[in-house]
Amino acid sequence: MNAISKSAIRIPKSSSIILIHPPVVKPCEPPPGIGRLCGALQPHGIPFQVVDANVEGILELLRSPMVLSDTWTRRAERHLSKHLSSLTSWDGYRRYDSYQRAVHDLNRLLEMAGHSKGVRLSLGNYEHKELRPTRGEDLLKAAEQPESDPFYPYFSKRLRELIEIERPSIVGFSLNYLSQAMTTFAMVGFLRREYPALTLILGGGLITSWVRRPDWKNPFTGLVDHIVAGPGEETLLSIMGVNGEASGGIPNYDALPLHSYLAPGPILPYSGSSGCYWNHCSFCPERAEGNPYVPVPMEKVTSDLHQLVNKHKPVLIHLTDNAISPALLKAISSNPPGAPWYGFVRFTHHLTDLDFCLALRRSGCVMLKLGLESGDQRVLEAMQKGIDLGEASLALKILKQAGIATYVYLLFGTPQESLEEARATRDFVARHNDEIGFLNVAIFNLPVYGPATMSLETKMFYEGDLSLYVDFEHPRGWNRKQVRQFLDKEFKRHPAIAPILRRDPPVFTSNHAPFFVMT
Repeated sequence: MNAISKSAIRIPKSSSIILIHPPVVKPCEPPPGIGRLCGALQPHGIPFQVVDANVEGILELLRSPMVLSDTWTRRAERHLSKHLSSLTSWDGYRRYDSYQRAVHDLNRLLEMAGHSKGVRLSLGNYEHKELRPTRGEDLLKAAEQPESDPFYPYFSKRLRELIEIERPSIVGFSLNYLSQAMTTFAMVGFLRREYPALTLILGGGLITSWVRRPDWKNPFTGLVDHIVAGPGEETLLSIMGVNGEASGGIPNYDALPLHSYLAPGPILPYSGSSGCYWNHCSFCPERAEGNPYVPVPMEKVTSDLHQLVNKHKPVLIHLTDNAISPALLKAISSNPPGAPWYGFVRFTHHLTDLDFCLALRRSGCVMLKLGLESGDQRVLEAMQKGIDLGEASLALKILKQAGIATYVYLLFGTPQESLEEARATRDFVARHNDEIGFLNVAIFNLPVYGPATMSLETKMFYEGDLSLYVDFEHPRGWNRKQVRQFLDKEFKRHPAIAPILRRDPPVFTSNHAPFFVMT
């Protein structure tokens, strides 16, 4: 079936469930989706176990003997314990060169661990040399041959032991990124073969995007029992025999290994909303998928944050909203959570108010991520970003003055842009080089569906029936090859911009960036 429904066959409430966070994503914080599911299950007394197979599997591979060994790999093996210790203590973030060496060495070990399986592994990615996560038939191949996955020795042993002890009725996977897809289906195939009576459920952000494609056809019938699009709390409770809506409980991270992640202490993700309060941007996946904006009541947000901080003593709170509303920013400023925090916000006039930004800083805000996208006003207006460049310029200055670091996101190659507008973005960044702490530079990917997509001449980009993006003929001749050349030759080599790019933490990027402004 394509999605769990209220009429689905229910499983007795006394049954237990195992929730799995599969590899590979950056192993620096617990998965927020599973935290919310646990928070929904616990008040109803439903027994559950959680496996963060991502951090467990990565650590297992890192500690496994390397088959291929060269000078770099042998050095990385010798320093493995030191590198892991440095990334889990504040000392590791006080010297950028040592941090960089640790991350690169860990990546080398993972690369070698995946080599014999035809997989390019890193701390944040998984690329198979032959199979593609955007092709349903390739995911089915991964399920048919789970032994071919580099994580198989880990997950086969771990799941056998856990299932023999817990005797669950359901195993659910939270699949959010393409980098998780191949191992997710290898694990699904293993469980279907070894424990055919189990009910297997797939949910998560990537699943939601697949299901909400207009041409979605479920290629996994017979392998996966249920596919859940959107928030899974209510439907999971329904299938476990609980009537009514989810209680809106606080996220529960008790069953997750908070001190095993590669960070100097627990990072707690929390979302004060789903969807986006702006919801006007052209080519926005949230808009194309029809995801509504649903804010959590502000009193509940501040209460939840206080409870989580008191319980877990995090070193950092990661607010994972698509965009934190100005109203919520005010609420947090008035009722600080008691721990440093960061998150994604829009450029608004609120950020040009020094008193407002100083209040944010006093509440614990150490960094804000800001989606500028372009330094050309005409491009911003055509993309319906709702950003005024003059306001953005002043906001960057005020945030700097208030002591809040900025992580600015840029998007090149949009249909509205040409070389002239790209250079305007370059010049804007160069003028604000002292106010911009970090940069994320991306090339535009056109969503496979949406009203704006229909007006462009498209062609195959990521091959496969599950691809979420297509390539297109740029209306102004500003194609991907030219965009890359501009970025490599003009943007990244600009003397005012290159130092900003060099500060970006490799692999972990914005997830670790706050630690470099906190030390």
